[in-house]
Amino acid sequence: MGRAARIAGAAVLGGIAMTLALVAVTLPPAPRASAPQVSGADAHPAPDDGLRRCRTITTADPDCEAVWEAKRRRFFGERRNER
Repeated sequence: MGRAARIAGAAVLGGIAMTLALVAVTLPPAPRASAPQVSGADAHPAPDDGLRRCRTITTADPDCEAVWEAKRRRFFGERRNER
C-alpha cells in the first residue's frame, strides 16, 4: 500500500470520526426516566439501644443473645415458628 493510499485511508477515517462527533453533539439529549418512588414501608427500623449496648459486650449475656437472634431473624426474613 502506497503512501497516497495511507493518507487517503486516514482522511476517510478522520472524516467518519468528525461526522460521528458532529452528529453526537447536535442531537438533542434523550429524555431521562424519572427516579422510582421509594416508600418507607420496607425500610428497616433503626438499631435500638439494645444492639448498641450489645456491640461492646464480650461476655455471654442472655438479653444480648435474644436481641441478636431477633436481628438475625429479621435480616434473613425468617419467622419464629419455622424451625
